[in-house]
Amino acid sequence: MTTSLAAPATGEIGTPTLGELLIATSAKGRDRAAAQALVEEGTVLALDSVRRLLIVEGENGPACHWEGLMGRLYGLGLDDAQRAFLGLVLGMVGIGLHTLAAVEELDERRLLILMRSMPVLACNERIAVGTRM
Repeated sequence: MTTSLAAPATGEIGTPTLGELLIATSAKGRDRAAAQALVEEGTVLALDSVRRLLIVEGENGPACHWEGLMGRLYGLGLDDAQRAFLGLVLGMVGIGLHTLAAVEELDERRLLILMRSMPVLACNERIAVGTRM
């Protein structure tokens, strides 16, 4: 199966999306949690500048090469919230210098995405994360 690395994150009916392929080719744990968070957020992965540096063609299809983004957060054309989100995602895979204080920049949707990724990151998918009552 051939997938264009510059293709948008949506595919034709029956064809896996770029996001689905990135998640499928990610190793369990940190890489999978980071890929899922990035795919779910959507706006960062939609940028050509990010895809060009992040996605490489692996043995099993497109894969995330997180190191490609190292030191380049300020040259990607991201707004403050996107940069904070991506910095925290890079922190999941052990790259970058963003502290958890960066969550102050996130809106509710992005914060919930990161919260849902924490059990995946910890290899404990039994914990459910939802809204508080």
